[in-house]
Amino acid sequence: MGALSRPEEVVALVKLRVAAGQIKRQIPPEEHWAFCYDMLQKVSRSFALVIQQLGPELRNAVCIFYLVLRALDTVEDDTSVPNDVKLPILQDFYRHIYNPDWHFSCGTNHYKVLMDNFRLLSTAFLELGQGYQKAIEEITRRMGAGMAKFICQEVETVEDYNEYCHYVAGLVGYGLSRLFHAAGTEDLASDQLSNSMGLFLQDLKYKENSEKAVQCLNDMVTNALIHAEDCLQYMSALKDNTNFRFCAIPQIMAIGTCAICYNNVNVFRGVVKMRRGLTARIIDETKSMSDVYSAFYEFSSLLESKIDDNDPSSALTRKRVDAIKKTCKSSGLLKRRGYDLEKSQYRHMLVSINL
Repeated sequence: MGALSRPEEVVALVKLRVAAGQIKRQIPPEEHWAFCYDMLQKVSRSFALVIQQLGPELRNAVCIFYLVLRALDTVEDDTSVPNDVKLPILQDFYRHIYNPDWHFSCGTNHYKVLMDNFRLLSTAFLELGQGYQKAIEEITRRMGAGMAKFICQEVETVEDYNEYCHYVAGLVGYGLSRLFHAAGTEDLASDQLSNSMGLFLQDLKYKENSEKAVQCLNDMVTNALIHAEDCLQYMSALKDNTNFRFCAIPQIMAIGTCAICYNNVNVFRGVVKMRRGLTARIIDETKSMSDVYSAFYEFSSLLESKIDDNDPSSALTRKRVDAIKKTCKSSGLLKRRGYDLEKSQYRHMLVSINL
């Protein structure tokens, strides 16, 4: 990890390292559960940390939900699999999760390991409560059908893009809402709010590096911002604090990522992401809606400072940022966090922590 000039981030990073150690001690001893939690840390270390906000029963369900969708995504993304083989697998994947004997090898690296050991994932799934199983089955069925549709159909219009994003991201929000409801900890959220929660977490993907690329990037960020107010409404309605932290931390990361990526040509030159120290602070400090409103307000303000009035979508960007800031301010819960997106001004190493 690079040098740090912010003491508050050093403290948060130490806490994050301690939390990472606690995660390892919480992994169940059974082979199938040990595999699932180990795989979760390998395919998404940040999600593996966030999921620890949940209680054991719901944590297991969300872990399996995440890995099932990762496996489904692995099938979709593997270009070496012919479409005539891929389509029926996508369409029937929700059935395969009930069958520990089913096997299909595809993907690379950790994802190949996940697929090669699908029986362990299926075994863990079958130990979940029926309410959790039905929620995961429903979302897997709908997502697989949507992926299959767009294997045969190109994304050519904004409407196509939004529909595809609903299948691969919005449905994740649907699923989490259904898992919370199955746990008995939350009322079932509306599909609109659940969809926005999933869509706001969708990775921004860029296809080309041209003189229009940054304008396209800005338009995509602006398009994502439309979901921010729904996300705030969703989170404000959560009753269980563990569910709240599980949802709030990634959403703050999402608005921060929007601010980092907006009008940033470096997106096309390498990996652009939030520094680990700031991520650690967000994980440590996010405890209430006051923290969420404050983070959304500050990151929206940072994004606003980067708007170029010559950008074709600048007026709409300002309108959506203003709406987010107004919602946050009207809560009456704002407090200064002092989040910033700049790298440390010091090149010399101050602290080194291996996470």
